[in-house]
Amino acid sequence: MKMKTRMKELRARHNLTQEQLAELVDVRRETIGHIEKGKYNLSLLLAYRISRALHSTIEEVFLFYEDEEN
Repeated sequence: MKMKTRMKELRARHNLTQEQLAELVDVRRETIGHIEKGKYNLSLLLAYRISRALHSTIEEVFLFYEDEEN
């Protein structure tokens, strides 16, 4: 299973920088950057916090799909 994220798009819609979103969800800016690049396996709680901060559902922010290699 793989995951894509719409965080960058939704942040732009709400005029939020990575730094501002990080402050809202209580993580470092670097963590937001890693999540946006798909290099961070976040917890369900953090996914929930990010989704709430972006006024979206988890399903709207994080898109899950089957890994075609398996």
